[in-house]
Amino acid sequence: MPMKSRALARACVRSLAAAALIAGTGSAFAANLGFLNDTPISYMKQRDLKALDSAARTALDTKQDGESLDWSNQGAGNPVPIRGTITPQDTVKDGERTCRKVTLVAIAKGQTQTWTPTACKQGASGKWQLLKQ
Repeated sequence: MPMKSRALARACVRSLAAAALIAGTGSAFAANLGFLNDTPISYMKQRDLKALDSAARTALDTKQDGESLDWSNQGAGNPVPIRGTITPQDTVKDGERTCRKVTLVAIAKGQTQTWTPTACKQGASGKWQLLKQ
């Protein structure tokens, strides 16, 4: 085989190998997310997330550390009932800024999922915002 043809053949093989690797990685990545199937978040619709957000803001504004607020998606129009608790904890005040960890628990179809983000607000009338971590 002439030198030019061999170089072209090698380049084609490398390109195909790279494409196969990328395609395989993509499907492997998607397959690795399979553990999220049938978790409460997989059943949540936009209205459920709004109900959770509203309940979290209420809990952050009204509950003491360690005190829980029950929430559910009842009335949100989702045929999958989702319920859980919201528990603020570890409140830290630094001047006008208040930060709290908040444990969010969601239960749907026998599965339980828990998140513990940190939310902060500025001043007494500030809006709670999730702290980027």
